[in-house]
Amino acid sequence: MPFNTFTFYIYKAVYTSYQLAKKYLAYYATASNAKGHGMHSPFVFQFIKKVLNNKDKMVPPSSIEALRKELLSNKKDIQIKDLGAGSRLQTNAIRKISTLARRAVKPKKYGQLLYRLAHYYQPKTIIELGTSLGITTAYLAAANEGAEVYTVEGSPSIHNLAVDNFNLLNFKNIDAIEGNFDTVLPRILEKQSRIDLAYVDGNHRLKPTLHYFELLLTKAHNDTIFVFDDIHWSAEMEEAWESIKNNDAVTATIDLFFIGIVLLRNEFKTKQHFKVYF
Repeated sequence: MPFNTFTFYIYKAVYTSYQLAKKYLAYYATASNAKGHGMHSPFVFQFIKKVLNNKDKMVPPSSIEALRKELLSNKKDIQIKDLGAGSRLQTNAIRKISTLARRAVKPKKYGQLLYRLAHYYQPKTIIELGTSLGITTAYLAAANEGAEVYTVEGSPSIHNLAVDNFNLLNFKNIDAIEGNFDTVLPRILEKQSRIDLAYVDGNHRLKPTLHYFELLLTKAHNDTIFVFDDIHWSAEMEEAWESIKNNDAVTATIDLFFIGIVLLRNEFKTKQHFKVYF
């Protein structure tokens, strides 16, 4: 078989998946248990108990997963405009909605974790960078109907589809904006006195990720929570994660492998970095 472009991307995907698996095994070997036993930080212990493992007490609307199921069976083609690092497995500009729903949307486990996070801490102003099909946005919006959720998507066709999904689910507290994060995020922040929760799930490159973090920090406060997606996705994202951990404003982080949580709380007198199995 000739080593053509398709073969190259298949090889790259397999190699990347192998590397990610190795990283996960290393994480698993060093992560704390998911029950919080022996955890000396009261905040992190409560996070593990009340958010990470509180699935029975905070149940999101079933309509969100029903929508995901519909998207997974939608074979319609959609034109993609990718402004970030792109996909490991898909490089073509035209993809099926079902493929996006399967590969680009955060799984139910993490979408519902974001729901519990927003439900427990009740952030009033939420910013999401990377709307995709709007599943995670829906979870964030459902968790606190009194919150204003700003979500930004760079691909016009995906943005339009997400807006249709929000209307279908009848959400009134989502402000969906199409455009490049570099231009849209400063405009959003100009209108905010503070932000309470930021979920960064887009671009997946070193410099842009750090740039968005620095911008978001300008409106952050003691109780602001940052969530970064795919912190071990690539060498660049791991470098970005380490830089974020070392930022002077950051007092603690929680590494859940596929996502990372960043805290600015002054109760942490020295920097503390936790790995928790999830």
